[in-house]
Amino acid sequence: MTNMIEDAVRKALSEAPPRKFLESVDLAINLHNIDMSQPANRVDEELILPHGRGRQTKIAVFADGETALLAEQAGADLVIPSEDIEDLAEDKKHARVIADEYSFFIAETHLMPSIGKNLGPVLGRRGKMPQPLPPSADIASIINRLRGLIRIRSRDRLTFHLAVGSIGMEPQQIAENIEAIVTKLEQTLKDGKQNLKSVYVTTTMGPAVKVI
Repeated sequence: MTNMIEDAVRKALSEAPPRKFLESVDLAINLHNIDMSQPANRVDEELILPHGRGRQTKIAVFADGETALLAEQAGADLVIPSEDIEDLAEDKKHARVIADEYSFFIAETHLMPSIGKNLGPVLGRRGKMPQPLPPSADIASIINRLRGLIRIRSRDRLTFHLAVGSIGMEPQQIAENIEAIVTKLEQTLKDGKQNLKSVYVTTTMGPAVKVI
C-alpha cells in the first residue's frame, strides 16, 4: 500500500502552488456505513507517527516549583503556574487562544481538580484536558513522546481532517505516516476497512489527491 500512497503524496506535493510558509500535509477521511450518532462508533484514538509531523508540536505544562523548572529544561513551550489557572478562567478569550495554540497539555496531578473546575469547558470541548503528571514521572520523556503524537478524532462526523506531516518532509516519510493512520483506522472502526469510504491527501492550500 505504501507505494500507492507515496504516489498520491508526490502528486499532491507537485501540484501544490508554492507558498511563503511551511504548509502542512493533511488527510481528509470519509467514512460510511456507520452510525456516528452512537458514541461507541466514533473514532477517538492516539497514534505516534513514525516520522512525526515535520514541525514542532507545541506543549503546555501546568506546574509549580521544581517540576516547572524541569518542564522548561525539557523544552515545554509554555509553563503555567497554579496561580494563573483562575486568572485564565476569568479571561476566557486568552484561555481559548492558549487552548487552540497548544496541541497537548500536561499537569501535575494535584492541579487536575482546579484545571477541571476552571478550564474544563475550554480544554474539554477541544479534547485537550491535560495528561496527569504523577510526582515520580519523567516529564522529559512524556514531552518527547507527545511531540510525535496525533489524535485521530471523528467526533460525530463522517468526514474529518488531520495533519500528517509538512511539505518539508520526504514523500516516503509522509506516506508511511499515512499508512500508519489508515491501519489504525481499520483496526478501530466497527467494520474495519469497510467503513472507509475514501481518503484524500492535500497540502494546506493545494488540491486534494485520492489515496484510497
